[in-house]
Parts: sequence; C-alpha cells; structure tokens
Amino acid sequence: MKAARYTKYGPPEVVQFVDVEKLVPKEDEVLIKVRAASVNPYDWHFMRGDPYPIRIPAGGLRGPKDTRLGADVAGQVEAVGKNVTQFKVGDEVFGCCKGAFAEYACAPTARLALRPENVTAEQAAAIPIAALTALQALRDKGNVQSGQKVLVNGAAGGVGTFGVQLAKTFGATVTGVCSTRNVEMVRSIGAERVIDYTQQDFTKEGERFDMILDCVGNRSLSECRRVLQPRGVYVGAGGSSDKWMLGPMTRMVKQLLLSLFGSQKLSGILANVNTADLALVGDMVKSGKVAPVIDRRYPLTKIREAISYIEEGHARGKVIITFD
Repeated sequence: MKAARYTKYGPPEVVQFVDVEKLVPKEDEVLIKVRAASVNPYDWHFMRGDPYPIRIPAGGLRGPKDTRLGADVAGQVEAVGKNVTQFKVGDEVFGCCKGAFAEYACAPTARLALRPENVTAEQAAAIPIAALTALQALRDKGNVQSGQKVLVNGAAGGVGTFGVQLAKTFGATVTGVCSTRNVEMVRSIGAERVIDYTQQDFTKEGERFDMILDCVGNRSLSECRRVLQPRGVYVGAGGSSDKWMLGPMTRMVKQLLLSLFGSQKLSGILANVNTADLALVGDMVKSGKVAPVIDRRYPLTKIREAISYIEEGHARGKVIITFD
C-alpha cells in the first residue's frame, strides 16, 4: 500500500511517499480503507520534531521510530480485530488513528464512530481533533450556557470555525477574531460580531466575555483577563511554541496560579477523541447545525504541499487529503 512516511525530523521534504506492507489490525482495532484525512498543526510538529518534547511520543530524540503521519481519518472498515463487536466490515467510520496519511490505516475502536449517511468522508475527516477540541473546551471547560458571551480568538482556523458554530448551538452570543480576508466567512458561520485583528485589538474593546476560546495565544493572559467576566473562563487551544516549550509551559503555570488565586478560571485543552463526542458532532453535521469549513484539498501524493500550507498558519478551516 502507499503511505506517507518520515524517517528523520525536518521540513516537508523529509516526508516520502512509499510502498509499505498492508497493515493487520490488533485485537481492538479495525483496518480502514482511507477515503479522506485531514491535516493538523499536530502533524507538522511531529514531522519537525519541534518542540523537542514531542519527540518522546514519536519514539526517538534523533529520529522518529514511528514513521507514520496523520491522525484524522474517514474511511471504510476493511477488517476487524478479534475483539471488535461494534463495527463490521463495510461500515463507514471516522475518527483518529496513527498513520492516516496512507491508503490503509489501523484505528482503535474507542476513537472511532460510524459516519452518518449524508455526511461526506471529507466532512467527517475534518471533525476529530479540531471539532472535539472546540466541543470539550466550550462544554467541559467553559460550561457555556445560553445567553452567555463567547469570544473565539483565531475564529477562521480549524478549531476556531468549529468553536464559533458549536458556541452558537449552545445558545451563546459569539464574537470572532480573525484577519481581514476571513471576516465575512466567520460572520457567515454564525458570529454576531467579527473583530478584524489588523484593525482592532479585542483586549482593548471594553466588552467582557463569559468565555474566551483562544486558538492563537497571541495576547498575554493579563490582557485576556481584562475582557473576561469576574467569573469568566479562558481556555487556550493553540499558539506558538519554542523548541523546549518554555514559553507555553510558563503560560500554563501562570494559568494555574491565576485560577488558584482568582475567580476567573484559566486552562488549556487537548482533545480527548472518543466515540460519543465524535457521534455527537457527526449528528450535528448531519442535521446542518454545524458545517465543517474546508479550505483546500490535496491528493495523498501532494502531502508535502498540504503540510507546508498548514505550517504557514493561514489555513481557513480544514485542509483535506483526498484519495481516489
């Protein structure tokens, strides 16, 4: 089978398109014939081995021992492990796995859900990491309620576009922050107000929010706290990092201390990809309450270009990998 692999850390050129043996699912896995995958910042961080701590799950400080790339996946079940009962051969599924940038991939059943009939494979592949990050930030961390005010910083990105729409399904009034070229798109997916960060600084606007979902991390915590309600919630879901993650780690410590000694709650979020939440968002897409925003599509043979585009940091919504 054809697959994208990398044997050393570096720029997109280290990713090779190679022939590998077809996989065999473990006891609690299914083998998926991949119909679509999507690219996340997660992928280029693994590719570059940057920041350094990410090399630990990759299996090697000097080079990756696990050479697979890609996580978000949608496809058809080709084979099942001996303990699998919830899926059968022929089922259309979506979720998370290791090695989604390949013609076939194995995924644990706990990180998969059935794809609703009227949801395309491309739409389904856009969901897992981005949508569940937004969902769990808003629902579990923010406890967003109807009538509350939510600000999404980085509203045009993968997590941000889901964040705007999911906050609306919870009944919140949403303000999105994005660049000039994305203002109309963010408004079209449900934001009542859109702030163009090239023209305005949301931390100086004076309006206070019940929750901030920060997908960018380009404002200090003290600036963000100024526009939070006294018992508001800030959740960081992205941002730049240095090689040793000293900046992000310092920010995390500050979040913890500020939460311990103040009424505002500040934290970060990493998506917990699970069947129940995948099914929940899948049903929202099926009903039309949420629509994945897809920026570009690349064939698997153009995986380098797709990762390079994501690495630039200007993708509008999700970037999809397509399969013939």
